[in-house]
Amino acid sequence: MPTCCHFKPSGIPSYDLEEVILKVEEIEAIRLKDLLGLEQEACAERMGISRPTFQRLLVEAHQKVAEALVEGKALRIEGGAYDFARDRERCPRCDYSLLDKEATHCPKCNWKL
Repeated sequence: MPTCCHFKPSGIPSYDLEEVILKVEEIEAIRLKDLLGLEQEACAERMGISRPTFQRLLVEAHQKVAEALVEGKALRIEGGAYDFARDRERCPRCDYSLLDKEATHCPKCNWKL
């Protein structure tokens, strides 16, 4: 799960803003493709979905983020259809290779595992 699940334009109270809901799997698609720079095939494999499904998630996620930024809406990350599979080989935040499979925090970014 992301550490922060709500973003909004500064200076505007939340009650005055429309919200765009970004599903957890959509933010994961953005993280894998745009932040980590993985190819779509590798992203889809990591998420356990087909490449066309990954592409669809990514397009929807980009559209929602663009809507929030361009139209000055709040962005909330919640919901979706996902299952957390603990990949103890790599940090889910920074993709650092974990040597200690029993570690509770990533040695690179200090993310709680």
